[in-house]
Amino acid sequence: MEKRKIVVCDHIHEKGLKILESQSDIIYVNVANEPKDKLPELIEDADVIITRSSTDVDEKLLVKVKKLKAIVRAGVGVDNIDIKECSKRGIIVMNVPTANTIAAVELTMAHLLNCVRAFPYAHSELKDKRVWKRENWYGTELKDKKLGIIGFGNIGSRVGIRAKSFEMDVIAYDPYVPSNKATDLGIKYTTNFDDILACDIITIHTPKNKETLNIINYEQIEKMKDGVILINCARGGLYNEDAIFDGLKSGKIKFAGMDVFNKEPATNNPLLDLNNICVTPHLGANTKESQFKIAIAAAEQAIEAAKGISYPNALNLPIKENEIPPFVKPYLELVQKVGYFAAQANKGAITSIKISAEGAISDYLESLLTFATVGALTDSIGDNINYVNAVYVAGERGIKLETLKSPNQSGYQNKISVKVTTPKDVVTISGTVFDEDKLRIVNLNGFILDVEPKGNMILFKNSDVPGVIGDVGMTLAKHNINIADFRLGRNSNNEALAVIIVDEPVDNEVLKELANLKACLSVHHVVV
Repeated sequence: MEKRKIVVCDHIHEKGLKILESQSDIIYVNVANEPKDKLPELIEDADVIITRSSTDVDEKLLVKVKKLKAIVRAGVGVDNIDIKECSKRGIIVMNVPTANTIAAVELTMAHLLNCVRAFPYAHSELKDKRVWKRENWYGTELKDKKLGIIGFGNIGSRVGIRAKSFEMDVIAYDPYVPSNKATDLGIKYTTNFDDILACDIITIHTPKNKETLNIINYEQIEKMKDGVILINCARGGLYNEDAIFDGLKSGKIKFAGMDVFNKEPATNNPLLDLNNICVTPHLGANTKESQFKIAIAAAEQAIEAAKGISYPNALNLPIKENEIPPFVKPYLELVQKVGYFAAQANKGAITSIKISAEGAISDYLESLLTFATVGALTDSIGDNINYVNAVYVAGERGIKLETLKSPNQSGYQNKISVKVTTPKDVVTISGTVFDEDKLRIVNLNGFILDVEPKGNMILFKNSDVPGVIGDVGMTLAKHNINIADFRLGRNSNNEALAVIIVDEPVDNEVLKELANLKACLSVHHVVV
């Protein structure tokens, strides 16, 4: 029997290497010390590779691979992996999502303490300069300070628990988790982001996506109280670095704790020139315990994938071609896109996801439900949701999952519908596939449409009166936003829904202007 080959591209804990070495039916090669430009040749005949953040997994790296079936990212974030390119090549991407949770939580607490007491600077003055001036280092206490937590998942919730032990007043903002996840811990829950901006200290623990990128910018900093403290141990880019720099320099921001940056290594970042910031070089997972756990999990996942046993924490399509009929695959892609679309059109803590189908595709309802759940939860959970854990995560969050096989009455050979419910609204989207691979949305909350789920979209619902299309066009033109396509549906309640496909992302300012148009009933920005 031919041995499978696993190549380790970046440094992992020795325990993981020993697990790989112990496998008699695995060839293990460690190329972590080799130049990155040699990697394409070194992984040419690999079955599985293990990477960390130091290796960019893109088309350039994958150009020579012949047998690669899986990639294991030894950590959580997969920003350095082109998942679409991997999917195109049939390569499964996996991560290790929970092994570094405690390490990230405790690093956040360390930054919290450093920011209120300026310990690194006091340490440097005494140790490096041999100066003993206690009067230079009056800090503040955490007790009774208000801590705002953006993102209340595995890490954010644990930060909240530890902050409570310091007798802090903790408030959580996360529209994608039920309020009782915070309130059951004695932590306040808010859906108003301005409540977070009013806090003494703000920390963020979210995935990096279109909603969270630059979530703290000039506008938000202006609303904050003078002397606020900001902490980011999650992802670079969640806080706008230019805005943070100006805020620190002016004193609006008293102190910042930063473990992550837009571009890493951040050795030339202007933030390093300031004397009211505590910085660390992306140490979120850098504890012996977390590295030990990450290496073990990564090695075990790589072995299972190499042997074709299973693909734990898979982030893309983990289905073999010969296991499903060809007509099913585009519907799995469609239902995931529709789930993602629906979640963006109905922001909030999802309470239920219901999948109905008619035609032959209805024989695959459970698979459709899994893919729709991944799509619906990706907007809020990011890398932490996958095809393996989707149903479990939904259950953990109290989300009801339902399926329904419907009679074929629509006139379509096959049709799927996704219904996403939050406390705010219900969104139901139906779609089908034409000519084997043309994905289409055909109905959105009762509005009959014909829309390809792809690109930047504006959903504009309005009273069905003259002049609306012109007003919308003029508003977008004012902001130099080009319309690529404009699809319109109407209902019997004198309402219209436009799905406007544009060439670039739409910011909140544009959405506010559209919302202020007289005929507007609602407006959303969706990216698929």
